[in-house]
Amino acid sequence: MEYHNPSASALWSGQAPSLDHSSQILIREYPHRAIAIASSTHALILRHSSTTSDAIANGSLPSLASASARAASLDSNPSKCMVEFSPRAKHLLEDYRPLTPRPIYGTLGLISIGRDVFLCVITHASRVATIRPGETVEKIEGVQFFCLNSSDYDDVVAMDPYDLDTDASSVYGQNLGRRDVGLEHPCLELQKLLGNGTFYYSTDFDVTNRMQDRPADANTFEIDNFDESFLWNSYMIQPLVEFRSRLQRHERDALDASRILTSAIRGFCRSWAIPQTSAPLRSAKTGLPSYLTVISRLSCRRAGTRFNSRGIDDDGNVANFVETETIYWSPSGVVFSYAQVRGSVPVFWEQAAGLLPNQQKITITRSSDGTQPAFDKHFADLEQAYGAVHVVNLLSGTKPGELELTSLYRHGIHHCPLSRPGDGQSRDHSLLRSTEFDFHAETKGPQGYESANQIRRYIEDSADGFAYYLAQESNDAADRNGRSTSPRSRRYIVVLQQEGVFRTNCLDCLDRTNLIQTIVSQMAVEAFLGHRSEVAASDFWSRHANLWADNGDSLSKIYAGTGALKSSFTRTGKMSFAGAIADVRKSATRLYYNNFADKARQITIDTLLGRLVGQTPVILFDPISDYVAGELQRRSHEFSSTDKIHIYVGTFNLNGRTDGIDEDLSPWLCPGEMGAIQPEIVAIGFQEIVELNPQQILDSDPKRKQLWERAIQRTLDRQYSRAGQDKYVLLRGGQLVGAALCIFVKASILHKIKNVEGAVKKTGLSGMAGNKGAVAIRFDYANTPICFVTAHLAAGFTNYDERNRDYATIDRGLRFQRNRGIADHESVIWFGDFNYRVGLGLEMAKDLVRRQDLGRLYENDQLNLQMVAGLAFPYYSEARINFMPTYKFDVGTDEYDSSEKARIPAWTDRILRKGPNLRQLAYNSAPLRFSDHRPVYALFECVVNIVDEKLKDKISREVYERREAEVGGDTANLAADDSDDEDLIGYDAIEPGLPAASSDRHKWWLENGKMPRSSISPPKIEMTAQRTVLNPKRPVNPYTPTDEPDWVNIPRSESRLSSFSSISTSPYEHVNHSMLLSSSASSSTPRKLPPPYDPSALPSKFGRVQIAEELADGNNGGPPPPPPPRRQTGMGGTGSSTTPTTPYPRKPVNKPAPTPFPTTSPDSVVSVTRPSLAKTKSPPPVAKKPAHLVAPISSSSSVNGSLGLEATEGRGNGDAPSIGLSRRSSTGYSDTSPILEGSSRHQLPVRNGNINGRDPTGGQFPRRAITSAGNERTLLPGPVRLPGMADSARRPQPPAQKPVDVSQLKTTAPPPPAPRRSQPVDLLADDDAGREMGGWEALKPT
Repeated sequence: MEYHNPSASALWSGQAPSLDHSSQILIREYPHRAIAIASSTHALILRHSSTTSDAIANGSLPSLASASARAASLDSNPSKCMVEFSPRAKHLLEDYRPLTPRPIYGTLGLISIGRDVFLCVITHASRVATIRPGETVEKIEGVQFFCLNSSDYDDVVAMDPYDLDTDASSVYGQNLGRRDVGLEHPCLELQKLLGNGTFYYSTDFDVTNRMQDRPADANTFEIDNFDESFLWNSYMIQPLVEFRSRLQRHERDALDASRILTSAIRGFCRSWAIPQTSAPLRSAKTGLPSYLTVISRLSCRRAGTRFNSRGIDDDGNVANFVETETIYWSPSGVVFSYAQVRGSVPVFWEQAAGLLPNQQKITITRSSDGTQPAFDKHFADLEQAYGAVHVVNLLSGTKPGELELTSLYRHGIHHCPLSRPGDGQSRDHSLLRSTEFDFHAETKGPQGYESANQIRRYIEDSADGFAYYLAQESNDAADRNGRSTSPRSRRYIVVLQQEGVFRTNCLDCLDRTNLIQTIVSQMAVEAFLGHRSEVAASDFWSRHANLWADNGDSLSKIYAGTGALKSSFTRTGKMSFAGAIADVRKSATRLYYNNFADKARQITIDTLLGRLVGQTPVILFDPISDYVAGELQRRSHEFSSTDKIHIYVGTFNLNGRTDGIDEDLSPWLCPGEMGAIQPEIVAIGFQEIVELNPQQILDSDPKRKQLWERAIQRTLDRQYSRAGQDKYVLLRGGQLVGAALCIFVKASILHKIKNVEGAVKKTGLSGMAGNKGAVAIRFDYANTPICFVTAHLAAGFTNYDERNRDYATIDRGLRFQRNRGIADHESVIWFGDFNYRVGLGLEMAKDLVRRQDLGRLYENDQLNLQMVAGLAFPYYSEARINFMPTYKFDVGTDEYDSSEKARIPAWTDRILRKGPNLRQLAYNSAPLRFSDHRPVYALFECVVNIVDEKLKDKISREVYERREAEVGGDTANLAADDSDDEDLIGYDAIEPGLPAASSDRHKWWLENGKMPRSSISPPKIEMTAQRTVLNPKRPVNPYTPTDEPDWVNIPRSESRLSSFSSISTSPYEHVNHSMLLSSSASSSTPRKLPPPYDPSALPSKFGRVQIAEELADGNNGGPPPPPPPRRQTGMGGTGSSTTPTTPYPRKPVNKPAPTPFPTTSPDSVVSVTRPSLAKTKSPPPVAKKPAHLVAPISSSSSVNGSLGLEATEGRGNGDAPSIGLSRRSSTGYSDTSPILEGSSRHQLPVRNGNINGRDPTGGQFPRRAITSAGNERTLLPGPVRLPGMADSARRPQPPAQKPVDVSQLKTTAPPPPAPRRSQPVDLLADDDAGREMGGWEALKPT
């Protein structure tokens, strides 16, 4: 049974903290809403800067401080608040009223939820521990969140159980606190978390540090020295701590004395008062009791619930890491302390929650070599904080999952530098030792859990060497007569220090761990008493056991949701039947919490710690701080740099085969075109790594993945084994049934990689099965987040809609920790078997393959068409495909499918990229023939950002000190009613090139010694045919140094250049007058009407237009043609003008015949960027096979030239032309009749029976279109007007006149374009190669 001492328990139960350390919270509504925390001497006043927030929200005031936040999340802006700390005076708080009738016990800080800012204060607390006289610990039992910027939540504060019988609701008026309000308080879950009795604070000493790490006799503490590893409100309190650091010394001391700023730990804390009769150390001087205390501090570095937080991260932080300290104080002037730690097994592993107890599968997510850097860092941190480390591993030696963890643990310890002893010393003298103690095996005998005491003989040598902390009162703590002086005048001196620590772990670090730690604590206390020749009575040990049992229950509730198992034995030393039944009940309760409640708890924890993606801290405004932020932004080049790394990506559908594991994979993993490049990162994705049968689609078998990982490791080691080349280690792997992803990195860059996480998303059987889906791994390389996604999408020739849905499901539903998604990364690479096919018949596709007509195949590629339509992979790009289709082959041959199913050759295996810092260097397939797919690979160059944090902090301090000396460090008087927000916020330029906004204190026009210019007047000119206008080439800012004159002369409206009357002279509209003048003067011939319309003479290429650049004047006076239908895709700017326009006749152009596709090697890669769906309109109907692609296309049609501008970049001078691909083929219109009818009034000139000199027999076929009824009809060949393209007749054509003054102006603009050639040029054709450009390319602005 639990031990209860009536007198001792009555001492702590419900005892409120001292009123000396309490404050009052007040509010003022007018003229500005402000909240004040007032102590007896000072007041901390907080007010939200609404002007700043509104300006930032609507975009009119970009904030310097928000620049870094926008880089992380474009949708979030930090909330700014103004703060003032002043001595309490009568007039200061005369307009304020109390918010609560009860006192508060400090603030935990500020947090921003959406656009609202909340102040969190402690409303209820109880004293639970007295470490020694003058040092107490309180437990937080209730908090409230008050909104700084809105009164909407004033009556939505969650009902306080302590105020049910009081008139607290009257504070808000007519019982607003009791009425039913539909609006839920945004901080309700946070309020429940902070008030659940697991958080503790102290206003007397630094509760985040153990006794050995703080001054022995200090009764004051510096908040700057708190250990942030255990400070759970560090995210919320940090803005106030930074504000405190900017105060003067006396103000800082006053703020600390007010106890307004509060530090909170999470874990357990409790004291037992030991009466003199039971105390092991007796003192005849006083009758005071001794105090035995246990404090557990749970780390917030890798905080989380049981199955959401396992193992280690790249910074060396482990899950459920707890520092537990046993403290004993005696009135005789002796203080004893002993600390030990627990934590998850420090390897990268995960465990999924399940409904069957003890059946949760353990997954190792990183190889031992990839784990070693984080493993070493973890123990290096422990050694630095505690000294030597002795690991006590309690995992089972028979359970497969725990045995695998033990093996990796043993490997890490063996290779850790701390485990290597010095020269000539044994391993017993190393800084890292380990003991494997199979708890279940050792306690299986008749003695039961009592056998756990056998651990003593394994660790007693280390226990003796580690010692303990001991401090004693000095002799000057008593007067000459031997009387004890005041407790506050006592001075302690340190006698002994603890020089090592035991690190105990089991699987959860709860039940087994707590029992063993109880034994270790007892051993330390026994050693302490033994050295003083004292022995403790059984009553003392009973209290000790109960404290440790309560500690185990509290830590277990935090991590697993229930109290600890085996606590009955911990309390009494016996395992009773009732205790066994209680353990069964706790196990069942854990299953419920772990499966249904822990995810919500995890999100609340991440919100409290500020770790959600897009979450920004509250900024307490200080003019100097904003100035420093601006300076750091301007000087970012001094502490930040970029580096280029190479990333190799490969994907392979294995078709469930393993016979290729022993083959040479170097043609795929180490292709010759990579040359001497050794990529820093190698990402490999597999599909169908196991056979996808009904028995395996619901579970994953890691054995196959591990076999292929070893095969890849062997290939990389063999290829890069030369001197000077780095070894690769497996960073992390992941698997979803048949899809697998493994990331290998150079061993030399492991220290640059952090926050490695993995996630999977099932899409098979509506998300229930894993036969289809995606595996993703993300990490931060220096300061650049990178994400890799390998996917296997739905199969089937016509199932492209389902594949689109699979992509959307993965993109939206795949989430990493802290709610981070795929889109929250700077660089994203998708690769895998996407299963998009080629929309052609079998014979036609195979014929194109034989002729290597890749361009024609690509025009019918489903992924190409879906991306053009914006229905899949928006904003992603794919390099030009220079390799043959990768599916489907007869195994072992280069022949495409010859089976009865006769699958059409297709590029099912693809690699896509997104990110401005990615540049693709290679894209090809490899000749591995043991599967029905061919592997595909790509090589990328990635620019990563690197920030020197130490140098940044140094520059920040220097700038702050210099600015403070310049302005004097004045703070705003927030109490004044006429306080102007605009004088308190940070001012940024609203547009690049403009100065920052002005205020009463800051006038930008007076800087650099320049005075303002009141007005300017145009100069007088002598020429009456011209008038003076503002020079459009002058900078927008009139005070920017420039050589441009203020005014220029242009012809008047009645002159021959009267066409300029419609051109704006605004300096914000840059109009190249000289270019228009020269073009208008080139021809003054009268306008001519176009020839009659002849439909038979029009070209028959659907989706392409031919427009001459050199047009003649003319107007038929008829009504304008109707605009073509808008395309419902991501292409913008397709609206057409309603101005009547008429096309001009153009001169014939003799165009060479297009060159057929040659067979080339992929010596270059060209980027092809897809347009995206920009608006949320309904997508256009997409047929199973695009209508305009049904009819065969003549081989003489140029496809090589349809790549777009980027396609020519990869072709050097003199090289043979590469196989060209269409950038994005038009998917056709649902009904093209309005277009043809709209152009029936115009006709292009015919020369010798053809248009523009083209041969009408050159393979032109009539087009077929799908009507609204779904029927095909043949369309006559003719030009098609692109959406949004108006005729060039709209441009004014002034009569010829040579410009005089305008042409003489100096300009910094780019030189004017070269003179037009004498022959007309097709805008959509290649000037050099005679290539043609698709309709989608024509829409791209030049």
